[in-house]
Amino acid sequence: MIENEKLHDEAEEIRNETAEGSPELAEHDHVAELERQLEEAKSSALYAAAEMQNLRRRMEKELADTRSYASAGFARDMLAIKDHLDRALAAVGEELRADKTASNFLAGIEATSRELEAVFQRNGIERVKSVGETLDPHRHQAMIEMPSDEEPGTIVEEMQAGYVMKDRLLRPALVAVAKKPD
Repeated sequence: MIENEKLHDEAEEIRNETAEGSPELAEHDHVAELERQLEEAKSSALYAAAEMQNLRRRMEKELADTRSYASAGFARDMLAIKDHLDRALAAVGEELRADKTASNFLAGIEATSRELEAVFQRNGIERVKSVGETLDPHRHQAMIEMPSDEEPGTIVEEMQAGYVMKDRLLRPALVAVAKKPD
């Protein structure tokens, strides 16, 4: 290795001595330097073009995501309204449903709930499946473990519904997960 460097240095020395009296060698060196600079400029231009293309693709994706999920905050806020409607309907007993006045009032609440579900569906908002499913930490949040004959890790009860908007989680489902009986 050292001997190669020594030979290279000697060759460079001889070349420099010869170049002083030879203008064509100096011109050749100048042309070689210009060609090297041209290659560097081409390489830099290609790199810059590739970087711009990658940046454009990222911006297009971000813009598409922004358009798709612009209403996610509003949708999350609407989930609370859906929860309140569902709890109100679940709390009504058969006695109240038999009453004609209350029955008409309940029909209005049920119609509002159905319309809200239709709006969710039109906007790509879906309820997360939970009871009977295996716990998915990306869609479910386990709140408690309950002794059950089900396979451990299976969801046995849903405490609060979870929702996704297209492929993005708006809110995880709050669930109880099966564990082996004691």
